[in-house]
Amino acid sequence: MHELLTTTEMAEADRRAVALGVPSLTLMENAGRAVADEAAKMVSPGAKIAVLCGPGNNGGDGFVAARILRERGFDVRVSLLGERAALKGDAAAMAARWSGEIADGDEIELGDVVLIVDALYGAGLNRPISGDASDILCRVNLDAQVLAVDVPSGLNGTTGTYEGSVVQATRTITFFRKKPGHVLMPGCALCGDVVVADIGIPDAALDNSSMAVENTPALWHAFFPRPALDAHKYIRGHALVISGPPFQTGAARLGARAALRIGAGLVTVVGSSSACAVNATHLTAIMLSVCNRPADLLEILEDKRKNAVLIGPGAGIGQDTCDLVEVALASGASVVLDADALTSFAATDAGASTSVGFGFTAHRKAVTSGAAALFDHIRAKPERSVVMTPHDGEFKRLFPDLVSIASKLERARAAAKLSGAIIVLKGADTVIACPDGRAAINTNAPPTLATAGSGDVLAGFITGLLAQSEKGTAYKPVEFYAACAAVWLHGECANHFGPGLIAEDLPEVLPRVLATRTR
Repeated sequence: MHELLTTTEMAEADRRAVALGVPSLTLMENAGRAVADEAAKMVSPGAKIAVLCGPGNNGGDGFVAARILRERGFDVRVSLLGERAALKGDAAAMAARWSGEIADGDEIELGDVVLIVDALYGAGLNRPISGDASDILCRVNLDAQVLAVDVPSGLNGTTGTYEGSVVQATRTITFFRKKPGHVLMPGCALCGDVVVADIGIPDAALDNSSMAVENTPALWHAFFPRPALDAHKYIRGHALVISGPPFQTGAARLGARAALRIGAGLVTVVGSSSACAVNATHLTAIMLSVCNRPADLLEILEDKRKNAVLIGPGAGIGQDTCDLVEVALASGASVVLDADALTSFAATDAGASTSVGFGFTAHRKAVTSGAAALFDHIRAKPERSVVMTPHDGEFKRLFPDLVSIASKLERARAAAKLSGAIIVLKGADTVIACPDGRAAINTNAPPTLATAGSGDVLAGFITGLLAQSEKGTAYKPVEFYAACAAVWLHGECANHFGPGLIAEDLPEVLPRVLATRTR
């Protein structure tokens, strides 16, 4: 039950359920009963509950919930936004079954109620709430607990965004499956706890062809690499991590340790002679290799056992980094592009001059590559195992034409299709998207991950898993699932550690998380 349905997909599931023999009135009765059950859990017996009904099917669910709650002995007040005579279909039928008073939406007393059931607007709302409706929502946010039906009123269930007024819910009850708006920010923060109720829609009503999913271990558990009894380190893959200059080496070490902790058989940090001298004082199980120019990396990657490369953490911004990326993409290795590797292709227009820091002394060199050139190299890669891990700022620089897309999910999907890479669009609601449209939204990341170096560790986790995965063409599922697993484990490590987390803690707590979550 981890599929995420857009409002259009949910409407289609409703339609299919009816076609399969489930009456729509039964679905509404079941939905309202589920709302009443959840409301009863939130208050004491006999408590005062206000049910705010809107003019559509969401309001119909509210009328059912009000009737059942009153039958159970609760003191229920009902209001309707709009004219009762304007109700249609199932909503009108359920309003007719309510025998109590119905107040105008702006007249109901909320001051002494302990729970407000928000059944005003559903997930399909695509316009700002204004006027009297906006005033009601503002009152809702001042009083009592709020149980939202489907989504908090004002929230777009597909994008997780809102315009104008919106309800802040204590808890949200939705039906059959969650929607992207329940897990994307800011919707996730507005929904409170989300409960999914079974209202009788059969699984056969799903069309899985284009649905996103919530990122959980159930998604990727079967693909997670587990060494066989006869495994040796070369079977488990050899990851390379490109180091920055001497005073920017820490990020690469974070990524390298993460790759080793998550199971790569060997990890080598590659850097200039001076950077290797610094890294040598910090590393033990992780090896070192000198690379003073792109041709050196080309020679290193001639060893096909080196099958995954991470470029970006602390690498320096400029053409030198672009050149290294292009060498890596021309190889048969999987490639993870993070941080400076992304900004180097987006920092300036082609031909501009920028500061470069891969070698011992930063210098000036013309940048001749841009985002379009990067995407060309990715699409030309014979074995298309490329993952890019931008945060929102890097995404805006690399994909300026996509930032107007309202849904973060669809932005990531569009970027994956445009670039030819798997996109890990980071944040509290990280989205993992493939060029073929597959996508997952992560939901377990705590705010403690907002700390320096956290993204370097995530990039290392992805690289280490790719090193252990079979490479193939046309994006075999294993590469997508490797990225999903890394993102989820990254969040779970932070949850396991708790307050006081710094990036160095993440690889160290990973073994305990792996022991309980990947068996």
